[in-house]
Amino acid sequence: MTTSVHDIAEALRATRGFAHKRDISDVVSALGRSMPGGHAALAQAVPIGDDCAAIPDGHGGYLLFAIEGLVEDFIVRMPWFAGYCGVMVNVSDIYAMGGRPTAVVDALWSTGMNPADDVLRGLAEAAVRYGVPIVGGHSNNRSERPQLAVAILGHARKLLTSFDAKPGDLLVMAADLRGAYEEPFPYWNASTTAPAARLRADLEVLPALAEDGLCCAGKDISMAGAVGTAMMLLECSGVGARIDIDALPRPDGAPLMRWLSAFPSYGFMLSVKPAQVAEVLSRFAARDIACAVVGEVDATRQVRLRANGEEALLWDFGSDAFIQPHQQQEALACP
Repeated sequence: MTTSVHDIAEALRATRGFAHKRDISDVVSALGRSMPGGHAALAQAVPIGDDCAAIPDGHGGYLLFAIEGLVEDFIVRMPWFAGYCGVMVNVSDIYAMGGRPTAVVDALWSTGMNPADDVLRGLAEAAVRYGVPIVGGHSNNRSERPQLAVAILGHARKLLTSFDAKPGDLLVMAADLRGAYEEPFPYWNASTTAPAARLRADLEVLPALAEDGLCCAGKDISMAGAVGTAMMLLECSGVGARIDIDALPRPDGAPLMRWLSAFPSYGFMLSVKPAQVAEVLSRFAARDIACAVVGEVDATRQVRLRANGEEALLWDFGSDAFIQPHQQQEALACP
């Protein structure tokens, strides 16, 4: 049975990933109210809303700094993989900004060494496979509930950001489909069984695109899924788009709605000028990464979905914020 595009839009708006991302606007709004300069103070060199903070290094490049927290039910049910993901998702954030990772630190709360031991083994495995050292952290083995957060430092010569998608660009999705779901969670794992050298080389595509001037806007696909990640990119850039659901790279046999909510270990959404698209596609194809044009960026500040010959409005940023409060959007629009 074919799912209508209107049903797809409604189902996406109700997902847990969308709900988590919408919470960001409340947090950023509260932070803006607390800053001496108000929301305008959040308009930094790369404003809040990107995958990493980007701090000019004084030599034409950027220090990259990011942090990720893992949801508690994930840590309880899959502690080793939660630890692994603590490194993996941070590494992806650094590469999504056109950078390369330098080191990570972790903060871990546990009841004794259960599940701390399994979490730390996962952290260590990912650190080795991605070639990123763990250089310190914080621990509390007398906690009632397990919690994990991992922070990362990196460096970029040229940036990919969430604030540079332009009307006329094409949306390009790249994902490693050589994996499987980590049941029962929405995590598409194409990492833990892949050769470590291949993992690192596949990620090198991203900073190479930035440094070669082939792309300047993108995000890694997160808990909001492919479409939700595109929405974050579009909202931060003050633009809209039409997204073709049928064009999204998808694993064989994967149900559509589950894939639209998937968090892939390797997945990126890029905004690329038409003249550069062929080269961008070829670079991912050379690494056997599935990649396709999935939409067109426009100036509407609306996100519309196309599927099965139909079209539906998913989101209107002009009337409903997603991750950015309207006060911050106005501050970023000021000269």
